[in-house]
Amino acid sequence: MNTARKLFGVVALTASVGLAAAGCAASPPAPAETTAAPGSVDLRMTVWTSNEDHLALFDSIAESYAADHPEIGSITFESLPFGDYNTTLTTQIAGGNSPDLAWMGDLSADLIAAGALVPLTDALQATEGWDYDDLLGSVTAEYSVDDELYAYPFSNSPFALYVNTDLLAQAGQTLPADPTWDDISAIGSAVNAATGKGGFVIRDFDFSSWNTLATVWTGWGASAWSPDGETCTFDSPEMTDAFQFLHDAVFVDKSMPGPGTTADFFAGDSAFTIAQVSRASLLDGSFAYDVVPLPAGPEGEYSVMGQAGVGVLSSSAHTHEATDFLAYLTNPENAALLAQFFPPPRESLLTGEKLAENNAKLTAEQLQSVVVDQIAEAVTLPNHANPAEIAQKAKTALDAMWVPDADVAAVLGTVCDAIQPVLAD
Repeated sequence: MNTARKLFGVVALTASVGLAAAGCAASPPAPAETTAAPGSVDLRMTVWTSNEDHLALFDSIAESYAADHPEIGSITFESLPFGDYNTTLTTQIAGGNSPDLAWMGDLSADLIAAGALVPLTDALQATEGWDYDDLLGSVTAEYSVDDELYAYPFSNSPFALYVNTDLLAQAGQTLPADPTWDDISAIGSAVNAATGKGGFVIRDFDFSSWNTLATVWTGWGASAWSPDGETCTFDSPEMTDAFQFLHDAVFVDKSMPGPGTTADFFAGDSAFTIAQVSRASLLDGSFAYDVVPLPAGPEGEYSVMGQAGVGVLSSSAHTHEATDFLAYLTNPENAALLAQFFPPPRESLLTGEKLAENNAKLTAEQLQSVVVDQIAEAVTLPNHANPAEIAQKAKTALDAMWVPDADVAAVLGTVCDAIQPVLAD
């Protein structure tokens, strides 16, 4: 049984005792003050980061909250491996070990549709000083149904091109003012030939997490499926051209490290990486760098954004207290602190100068260019119901792509053969 079906089974059980599914009932009134006894509430929130700076900030905010809320015994942040996050979270829910709050990415569609998340709109609007109207509608849409917000989009991080300017200098290369993907491949190839280091790396792809390649194929005007999510478009001419570029980069131009080769940009192992702005925390000053918008593709300039939301699980034993903590974690003051790692959904914080106040790695000009100026027009990474099943089927089909003599168009056709039944289900 796949994890999505497990999740729906759990939600069916919770619905039978009165929890309304998403979009099927009006939002509840803002909850009253907690009646929990002192020290009786232990909250757990799952996250996929293990970054010490991230966790230290979360702990600091939690400690501040607990100091004014005697009902709180503890607030813990459970780090789950990113690659297994969706499976682990849904297994916890199915096994009766649900966290109280959880980060979510492409699992959000399933969670919302299943009624597994507590509606947040009324509670956040009723929280003094929270300023719900400060949220940008363009970034809340992914986590909303019928104007009801089910997860706070705490991270709205455009992908950017990170540049190791030391490696480019060693190879005698200069980045153009407005680079294209052809420029990046040519420079990456030259860096590889001159230094033995990698050219460009798509962060977290590792020839497995194919959805991250949307940071490339969007520049060709390609998409994984039709806008209504019902038809696979991996076999489109635009996608074929994009994957031909990637295949050539690996096996012909040597501008992209191939399967089995580890090249960590942040360890100085490659000239470029495509990564979210939140990854800037990994920059340790060991080399000179720049961060610029994504290279232009054949269809021109574009922007891609990765989003992450945090919501309260309906299966939590402490939904009121968890919702109240979420309101505190995401209020304007704490959103400003979180913004040093995670670009916020609040319009008042989305200026280069504001973001730079808590970001020691990037300048106000860089943040304006790669975050603020990109968010409004950015597309998100592919997201669909049943993400685990789609991800695995597409990954299995795409494994045939990463050999020197692959027939790019034929492989992409097998991807559609694999995922079309799931999209149409």
